[in-house]
Amino acid sequence: VQLQASGGGLVQAGGSLRLSCTASTITTDYLAIGWFRQAPGKEREGVAVISSEGTNTRYADSVKGRFTISRDDAKNTVDLQMNSLKPEDTAVYYCAAETFNRLTNYIPRESYEYDYWGQGTQVTVSS
Repeated sequence: VQLQASGGGLVQAGGSLRLSCTASTITTDYLAIGWFRQAPGKEREGVAVISSEGTNTRYADSVKGRFTISRDDAKNTVDLQMNSLKPEDTAVYYCAAETFNRLTNYIPRESYEYDYWGQGTQVTVSS
């Protein structure tokens, strides 16, 4: 599985960005996809995750009500819509995948559960 994150950039506080994670796989595995972020000098934190069957999601408290994760399996993409951005949202954002052999509503809770990681995309929110 290869993951490609895109959509980062520079935005003013209060603005919006939409990140996309495109997954390519030659297997028939099903993927739960999570978005993580890491700011300079800080530990990586989970931001949002969506189950392989798409109906179960979870968000970090810091982004609830502002970020929305969604998936389009026809396009093999998982998007993270980020609204009302704050300077503290500034970080490198990564997407990651945990593979399953069937569709499930299971949500991976820990970063070590993820099997594949994409490269990061920088999000910078100016005040």
